[in-house]
Amino acid sequence: MPGVSAARAAQALDNGFLADVLDGLSRPRKSLPCKYFYDREGSALFDAICTLDEYYPTRTETALLHDRAAEIAGLAGPGATLVELGSGSSVKVRILLDALDDPAMYVPVDISREHLVAAAARLAGDYPAVTVVPVAADYVRGFALPRGVRPERTVVFFPGSTIGNFRPAEALTFLRGLGQRLGVGARLLIGVDLRKDRRILEAAYNDAAGVTAAFNMNLLARINRELSGTFDLTRFAHRAHYDAVRGRIEMHLESLVPQTVRVAGRPFRFAAGETIHTENSYKYSIGGFRRMAARAGWATERSWTDADGLFSLHWMVWRG
Repeated sequence: MPGVSAARAAQALDNGFLADVLDGLSRPRKSLPCKYFYDREGSALFDAICTLDEYYPTRTETALLHDRAAEIAGLAGPGATLVELGSGSSVKVRILLDALDDPAMYVPVDISREHLVAAAARLAGDYPAVTVVPVAADYVRGFALPRGVRPERTVVFFPGSTIGNFRPAEALTFLRGLGQRLGVGARLLIGVDLRKDRRILEAAYNDAAGVTAAFNMNLLARINRELSGTFDLTRFAHRAHYDAVRGRIEMHLESLVPQTVRVAGRPFRFAAGETIHTENSYKYSIGGFRRMAARAGWATERSWTDADGLFSLHWMVWRG
């Protein structure tokens, strides 16, 4: 597409975006990794989603963090290093930083570099006693922690039920690998969405204002901007539904007409009604998640949920 610079194209290639898009669109059932939602526009749209009436996870998890902050601080102990995976705007972590006893360091890890740097700068200004070390990385593929971080003083914060974006086998592998990288004694505070009535789940991903639809559609717009894509967004529609058998919300982008789209000059044909699968969001029972985490080497010391059983938080220690 005109106006895409060589530097931006090179950056897209370097970070794997182009390779992943070409691979995903070449499959018999087209798909795109949900991690690429989070460019600057996508990150802003997700922040907006978190304020929607229909989107219960953010407000429920936030209330749980406020309710349990003192208990979490006691479990973390003084001088902890807090590592947040998929830190986004670093909003929820402020609840923990306010409660912790003299936290030593905050390490936000996020794939959206521009959004990460801006959020880290704001937080560093508000918490001058905490060393803030942002890490721009795909945390799924691994990342390096700052020197001197000790496993027994480290608390990984993984909120928002992002673990639900992994298929269960992938979640098991990810949790095991995370523990292996951190070392014995590391702690994990993780948010996990729970199974519930279909109507609540589907409303959360099909909001009346269309913000989630715009968030999903922005992935195509990003491909147009960065990878010389030719997606006509008026010819695609957001679709989200709950698969009760698999226990997951699925998000798709549906082609409304037969069409051919190009990405970096390569053509991809779509039939009317054909979809690009952009995200899964698996829902768990508390016991089911704890058992999976145990197989990955994490021992659960505490689990908390709200009165309505919508969402859960788990405090875990890596035993290996």
